[in-house]
Order: sequence, then structure tokens, then C-alpha cells
Amino acid sequence: MSAETLTQTQRDDLRTIAAMIIPESAEYRVPGADDRAIQADILATLGRDTEPVRAALDHLARLAGKPLAELDTAQRDQVAKQFRATGGVPAATLVRVVLQCYYRDDRVLRSLGHELRAPFPKGHTLEQGDWSLLDPVKARPATLRRAP
Repeated sequence: MSAETLTQTQRDDLRTIAAMIIPESAEYRVPGADDRAIQADILATLGRDTEPVRAALDHLARLAGKPLAELDTAQRDQVAKQFRATGGVPAATLVRVVLQCYYRDDRVLRSLGHELRAPFPKGHTLEQGDWSLLDPVKARPATLRRAP
């Protein structure tokens, strides 16, 4: 998807709300989610999330009454609180998209001590969990039809 999937006002509000979700940290030397590269990644990979994100941004705009960036900090915080309470699935989708793109940025991964590489072919070591937690699922009757 291209940047044209959102209006300029929606992109500005997205950048503002993303900075509120994950602000820049000088302590950890990581950008905020409003960083230009992270925003470009969000816009480039919206795909099936375009409509819910657009709906969330429209809802946010209605709550704010004007571009989010034009509100002072206290007003933005109040709008964000209302947005969390009334935004539903579109708001959750917007937050997920911001987090997803933020945590795949090389600078963020590096700050977390992760190697900058694909998970395969080397793979990643996972701690073994308690496999007995799956016993109730295994005990359920089959719900899918068997293939011939």
C-alpha cells in the first residue's frame, strides 16, 4: 500500500498518536514510533489493516475536533483516554500496527540485544514450556472432517 491510502491529515494524526504510544528514548537511544522510517514502514505495509486504521484515525479526529498535533499535551492525553475507551477493534488494530512496525526496526532490535537477521536458517532457541497445558485441547473431540 502506498502513502495515498491515508490523507495527509490522517498521516499527521498517525505520526502524533504513534509518538504518544511509543515516545523517543534518549536513555535507550531508540527513536519514537513517529520516526520517519517507522512511519514509512507503517504506510508501506498497512495492507488489510488499511480500513480499520483509517476508521481509527477518523474516530480519533472526531474526538480531537482538529488535528491532534494542534492540541496541547493535556488535551491530547484526554483524547487518547477517550480513544482507548471507545475506539474498539479499529483502535486496537492501529496500536498493533504501530507496535509491529516499531519492533521490527533495526535500531530498536539492536537496543534490545537482538541479532539483525532473519529467524531462519539459524533459528532461535525457545525455552521449553509446560506441554501438559495442551492436554485439555487434545482431549476435545475432533471438530474437523477427516480427509478421505
